[in-house]
Amino acid sequence: MVSDRRRRISLGDFRHEALSETSSTNSECLARARAGDPGNLWVTAERQTGGRGRRGRLWVSERGNLYASLLLIDPAPIERLGSLPLAVAVAVHQAIRQVLPAGAEPLEVKWPNDILIGRKKTCGILVEGEQLPDGRYALIVGIGINVSVMPDNPLYPVTCLRQHASAASPEELFAHLFAAMAELLEIWDQGRGIAEITARWRAIACGVGEKITVNLPDRSISGQFAGIDDNGLLMLDTGAGRIMSIAAGDVFFG
Repeated sequence: MVSDRRRRISLGDFRHEALSETSSTNSECLARARAGDPGNLWVTAERQTGGRGRRGRLWVSERGNLYASLLLIDPAPIERLGSLPLAVAVAVHQAIRQVLPAGAEPLEVKWPNDILIGRKKTCGILVEGEQLPDGRYALIVGIGINVSVMPDNPLYPVTCLRQHASAASPEELFAHLFAAMAELLEIWDQGRGIAEITARWRAIACGVGEKITVNLPDRSISGQFAGIDDNGLLMLDTGAGRIMSIAAGDVFFG
């Protein structure tokens, strides 16, 4: 049960375990949760043998990039969890910004939480949850950032930090991510800080006002990206004054 009382979050609230190799940092976190871990645990790996992206897509995970997952236990009431991916995206954007040189191509967020540099994907985020047998709810935030290796992605152009003159190592980048996530989770405040989170997300959003196509599980819909509403849902202007709210989907520009 999540308390509705505000809790201050500090760096000292989080633990970190660094692995050389694992099948998936998300799977590792979930296994820890099932074994009773209290949460606020970061797991990083130099290499993943079974990394995955959204909708079960394979995430190639060779050494040289950052693969990190954060285990949270009962981070907010279920009805307020929908805004968490936006907070995560803002934190990752903030961390990457710290290691990009001045003058780099625009660093933006593609709804809901892909991070782009010059309209090319450099980071994917996968949020997964599971109700545990003891009644707790485990939420895992998986983050893969292309630091020096670019896996092929037939769906979207990709890039890595090295291509943008960043000399940061995965370890240095993670140190920034560790701090940024603690800061943004405190601002998010178990979902109560959604107004501040959506404001920050809008300030770094990619493609507002442009024509987009959103791929849903059963169809594709095109229209103008009208931004996000106060709950973080994508607003798609399909014409004739009709705005459609979308909770999940893959966004493509043009």
